[in-house]
Amino acid sequence: MQQELEALAKNDTWEVVDLPTGKKPIGSKWVYKVKLKADGSVDRYKARLIAKGYNQVEGVDYIDRFSPVAKAVTVRLFLAVASAYSWPIHQVTTIKKYLDSEFTIKDLGPAKYFLGLEIARSTTGTSVTQHKYTQDIIIDAGLKSSKPALTPLPLGLKLSSTTSPVLSDPEPYHRLVGRLLYLSFTRPDISYGTQQLSQFVHRPCQLHMDAALHLVHYLRGCPDKGLFFPTSNSFELIAFCDADWSSFVDSRRSLTGYCIFLGGALILWKTKKQPTVARSTVEAEYRSLGATVCELEWISFLLKDFAATIPTPIPLYCDNQVAVHIVANPVFHERTKHLEINCHLVRDKFKEGFVLPSHIFGTQQLADVFTKLLPAPAFASALSKLGLVVFPQVQLEGGMLKDAHPPTTVAAAATE
Repeated sequence: MQQELEALAKNDTWEVVDLPTGKKPIGSKWVYKVKLKADGSVDRYKARLIAKGYNQVEGVDYIDRFSPVAKAVTVRLFLAVASAYSWPIHQVTTIKKYLDSEFTIKDLGPAKYFLGLEIARSTTGTSVTQHKYTQDIIIDAGLKSSKPALTPLPLGLKLSSTTSPVLSDPEPYHRLVGRLLYLSFTRPDISYGTQQLSQFVHRPCQLHMDAALHLVHYLRGCPDKGLFFPTSNSFELIAFCDADWSSFVDSRRSLTGYCIFLGGALILWKTKKQPTVARSTVEAEYRSLGATVCELEWISFLLKDFAATIPTPIPLYCDNQVAVHIVANPVFHERTKHLEINCHLVRDKFKEGFVLPSHIFGTQQLADVFTKLLPAPAFASALSKLGLVVFPQVQLEGGMLKDAHPPTTVAAAATE
């Protein structure tokens, strides 16, 4: 606590002023946390003095809200680029007084444990897992000795808001779903499941809780899965997109799912409910195409900051032939006029040579795992092509991976 007070004073965190008329001061409180290492042992004890911002009233005490937090894809993209270039990755803390002042930087050494992410390097690449975080979820759910499940959710499960009695205490459900959402940082295999569960945090029922616990049973069988970013000079982007038409029982909205690879490594994936009801499978698929193109454009801008050369056009695979045909068809039909914004977006990027939408058979569609439940064999096959691999903890030694084997390349999977 004394170190925190000294640091606040040293960095001119506050200024003593007279309280303006009609204004109420904001109180403060101490928050304590035990910082842990990747193996679960205590690293240090942290005390932080914070302002009670939750006592402020929006529109009265403040208007705008902003938190400068990096997106998950930005962290994954950085790790992929650093691995490709074989850059050393160090974790640092920075302290500054003002935006125009010099930084005080403390080097914490090679990055090994960052925000719950366990990072290990080898000559072939970088692995990122959340093994400890996964184990904590399993233990907190009381399922440490439970029977593992083969899929994140039971096959054929359809959740709705009126399926069973409402939970008397929704807090355990809120906590579990929140932790699962954070775990999806390195676990694309639970993206669909967490999206389905997060719809009902406002009014969870017993069936929703049972489904959430089923997902924990699935994690029980594979707590060591994670992402692998190979050492490679390739910055080729490849994308897959899919949609599940009218899949939501309560609203009949469709589900968008897509995934993007950089040099064979999965860096971005998304499972998201579409904002409005789609009137056909083509409309749902085309919206998914539009969303994927937007993500590809954003990633390409970010990669330019790393001085990376991106081969174009970027392959964009979709399993709906009509949607792919619309991209190259310059004539709008009456039934597709309401798709003009997405049509023009995708078509413009196609004409610029930025993307090349192509048809792919459903059996080769890697984005399927983000839009629907798959049988266990098909699910396992898709995960191997996504590059999700198992990193036993015995391989981790001082932040280095003793023996890492790169997964099947996505380029090979797309052309099988």
